[in-house]
Amino acid sequence: MGLFRTFIIMKMKGVRSLREMTRLLDTDPRLRRLCLIKPAEKGYSRSVLSRFIRKLGETRLINIIDQKVVKLSKHSSTRDVDSIFDASFIKAWSTRDPLDNQTGYSDKEARVGRAGKTFGLGYKLHLAIDSATMLPLACIFASANQNEQKHSLNLLEKTKLILKQSEAKLRSVVADSQYSDVKLRDAVDAAVIPYRANQKRKVNGLL
Repeated sequence: MGLFRTFIIMKMKGVRSLREMTRLLDTDPRLRRLCLIKPAEKGYSRSVLSRFIRKLGETRLINIIDQKVVKLSKHSSTRDVDSIFDASFIKAWSTRDPLDNQTGYSDKEARVGRAGKTFGLGYKLHLAIDSATMLPLACIFASANQNEQKHSLNLLEKTKLILKQSEAKLRSVVADSQYSDVKLRDAVDAAVIPYRANQKRKVNGLL
């Protein structure tokens, strides 16, 4: 039960890696209590968390977490949800391939992409959050070289599915200009998304 709670909290808090979660389990007393770790007990190690994922299976674990998110969402009094879409960079624990400096050496799926104002080797976590409760509704894990627009519709569909199961409705999407896409705008009732510079020829401001 403690391990299940740990992974649910990882999604709710938007923790980006097992390494970061193990550090928090050693330093955050409140988090330790939520994960059912006793005061004198050592927190779950990265190898334990990783082994748990492998034994349970990624798909099954995601389904269990989604069920818990639906249950938590049903407790909210908000039935019309404004969702925030955003992406965060996750550093890969790998060096760059000497034959191709855009990919990882030990982590073959890692790619070089924008990490804030610079570039780094790793991944991007695309996250949809309920703006009222700050509850993460859906997420997509992708290589860092893939931009937000590519995953916007998939993230939207996952968000709508979770909200439908929660007996709620998506009212609007709020995101930065990297998610600006005509298909995303057409798929929602309202979108507060700035246009990118190359999209401002026929429109002004925010939609």
